[in-house]
Amino acid sequence: MSTSNPRSSSRRQHRIAGPCQLSGFTLIELLISLVIGSILLLALNGLVGQGLQTYDAVNGEADLNRQARFAMEQMVRAVSHSPQLLLPLNDNPATNWPEHIREETIPASPPIGDSVAATAVLALIQDRSIDLDRDGMPDADQDGDGRFDEDLSSDITNDQSPGIYLVDDDGDGLVDEGGNPADDDETGGISGDDPLNGLDDDGDATTDEDPDNDVNLDGCPGICGVDEDGDGLVDESVASDDDEDGLSDEDWLDPLVFYLDNGTLMQRSPVPWDESGSGGVNGRDFVTEALAENVSRMRIERLPVAGGRAVQVELILELADPVTGDTVSLETRVRVGGAL
Repeated sequence: MSTSNPRSSSRRQHRIAGPCQLSGFTLIELLISLVIGSILLLALNGLVGQGLQTYDAVNGEADLNRQARFAMEQMVRAVSHSPQLLLPLNDNPATNWPEHIREETIPASPPIGDSVAATAVLALIQDRSIDLDRDGMPDADQDGDGRFDEDLSSDITNDQSPGIYLVDDDGDGLVDEGGNPADDDETGGISGDDPLNGLDDDGDATTDEDPDNDVNLDGCPGICGVDEDGDGLVDESVASDDDEDGLSDEDWLDPLVFYLDNGTLMQRSPVPWDESGSGGVNGRDFVTEALAENVSRMRIERLPVAGGRAVQVELILELADPVTGDTVSLETRVRVGGAL
């Protein structure tokens, strides 16, 4: 018969049934922990916020760089693939503001001389290899004869406006003033005063920019005494038929234009379809595209040339972040038609 040890059994029961030996937080310890945790969270939040601000700043600067480089590349390509610079013009000795420099800033800088507004614009004849409608014929060859701009009207851009439609051609701050579509250089309504002869007939320091519909003003179809179209006949048709094909004024200049619109750099490209809804294709048919926003400065300078050297253009483009104030500035020089 076995006997148990009452004392030992009682001790074991006491260990099992007694209060648990667990440690806990007092109210003060809990409050201290909460305070420390809050401080750590605030510090972490500050670090995260600072990191996000740094990310936004870096991302914003990268976006400025991307926009500026894209816009500059578009202008450089246009200049290097163009056969002729239209704007800026050369300086006109009769005006007291520089026409060979077109500069615009945001906010606007005061104009120079009698000009009422400083406007930046770059206008060129479009790349003659472009075929937007994919008909196998360059868009710039409106009459499909394989030649370009050989039968201009007195309104050389065929847009029913002085100079280039909706553009300040001469830098006086006014757009399409005068009301005479044949006044191609916006000199105050005078038209046809600078025929295509390689001379500065009107004394404005720019050559051949304002011809009549008889572009060389010789009174003959095409060039007097020359068979332009190779048909064996000389000077057939009328004086305004500059290519002697029996038609007049059917081939015009296609200006590609870069300009600022409230701080956004825009590209305006001519198209060979009735974009304006006029019922036919003319110089008012174009599409526009935004190249860069937040432009703070745009400057185009027509560099002086001598000795028959090709015209060069200096381009300056600056963008500014409206939040951080960071700026990106690009500058380059490019030869007109240098890629042709």
